[in-house]
Amino acid sequence: MEYEAVIHALIDSIVEHPESILIRKVTEEEKDIVLVIASEKNDTARLIGKKGVIANSLREMVSVLGKSEGKHIHLKFESFDSDNE
Repeated sequence: MEYEAVIHALIDSIVEHPESILIRKVTEEEKDIVLVIASEKNDTARLIGKKGVIANSLREMVSVLGKSEGKHIHLKFESFDSDNE
């Protein structure tokens, strides 16, 4: 399954700069997949949300997708500074 495409569909409406979102599969083992979502600092804050509510919701939705294929999906969030100034 294209987890990256599904995650993009979920988060593009949440962030200010969807074009700068990078989603990479870091590791894939037999049952575990680790995906890193890298975005600008402000967008990362939006994706995590207050007390991690948005991040936990995203993890739960992706987890349901993974369970349909017998996999555990782990999301990690990273931020970077934009050089638009």
